[in-house]
Amino acid sequence: MKPKKFLFVSYAALITDIAWQVVKEGHEVKYCIDAVKERDIGDGFVPKVNEWRSHVDWADVIVFDDTLGHGTLAHELRQKGKLVVGGTPYTDRLEDDRAFGQEELHKAGIHILPYRQFDNFDEAIKFVQEHPDRYVIKPSGESGNVKRRLFVGDEDDGDDVIRVLKSYKRSLSDEIKLFQLQRRVTGVEVAVGAFFNGKEFIFPININFENKKLFPGNVGPSTGEMGTAMFWSNANHLFTTTLLKMAPMLAREKYVGYIDLNCIVNGQGIYPLEFTARFGYPTIMIQQEGMTTPIGEFFHDLAAGTLTKFKVKSGFQIGVRIVVSPFPFDDVATFESVSKNAAILFKKGIPEEVHIEDVKQVDGQWLVAGTSGVVLVVCGLGATMRQAQAQAYARIKNIMIPDMYYRDDIGERWNDDTDRLHTWGYLR
Repeated sequence: MKPKKFLFVSYAALITDIAWQVVKEGHEVKYCIDAVKERDIGDGFVPKVNEWRSHVDWADVIVFDDTLGHGTLAHELRQKGKLVVGGTPYTDRLEDDRAFGQEELHKAGIHILPYRQFDNFDEAIKFVQEHPDRYVIKPSGESGNVKRRLFVGDEDDGDDVIRVLKSYKRSLSDEIKLFQLQRRVTGVEVAVGAFFNGKEFIFPININFENKKLFPGNVGPSTGEMGTAMFWSNANHLFTTTLLKMAPMLAREKYVGYIDLNCIVNGQGIYPLEFTARFGYPTIMIQQEGMTTPIGEFFHDLAAGTLTKFKVKSGFQIGVRIVVSPFPFDDVATFESVSKNAAILFKKGIPEEVHIEDVKQVDGQWLVAGTSGVVLVVCGLGATMRQAQAQAYARIKNIMIPDMYYRDDIGERWNDDTDRLHTWGYLR
């Protein structure tokens, strides 16, 4: 494909690495970050602009990286004939409004877990007292982006959930305006995702296993993500009984982009938990590492509606997130004193499989940027999950950042999880 002009639009610099990959493929890129405090992210890697609307006519392809209103912007530009990768008001709502997402799954004929939506903590506490069980507390909207506020109850009488609800009422009632209580089930947590070209799903699909807890062994506070293991697949039972049933709604919306459905599955069934109606992070970086179709060409053809399949590497991929203090917490003073502008060093050169998140480059030196402490994603690939895991962790040993930390068990769940998924027939 001849070089194209790409305009990337982000609230908080989520798409930086992919914009950089497109630059490296020889395309022209302009990158706009709305959040002023995040605008140093990507400096030295990607050409930047402070506002994006005046560059719309310049661009051949426009890429939006989030929900929370980005779908409305993408839809408006698509209506004007622009090639756009991004959502619609409907697909934004699938993710941002958890109850709406669950009801749309139900309308599509997909079995969902019982849930109740609340805008009042006292009413939620009374509900759990009257209906004791294990529940998951899921904030909706912008408050849902702070992953550590999601709470998974362990006690059969719901007493731990009641304690957390009382705590949230005291400390977070101004921030959490709407939330769900969803009945908890146990099993394998697995996500099925696929790209949609405005008319239909394209293949292959993606099966991935997220690791949201901060510490190895899946303990500690919830984060956006600490690492993901995945593989590409042809259509299977997990896909055809869940995400594929959303195709008519996505085609009606002319949705262009990636959509992912996180599920709990066990021997009794598949239980969808939530949509990600956009790129996942770090999912898209690991996916790009597993593609042989160049990502710039992929985005152009996806937005044009001409892409029906793409080429990927066989085997498995994992990505491990490297972070620094105070992640996953918001502590400006700690970040400024400990992590801001910290040097990112490599013992033996920078391998292609290292992907940037909140990073800038000054005179050839990589430095920690932004405000969150999310720094790098290191990928590994292999014919087996164990080989992919070994490759990723060998690459991490090449990296030195003061105060860096990461999980050392990404991919460890694979043997047990895949045995159960195959036994239950979901990967066939």
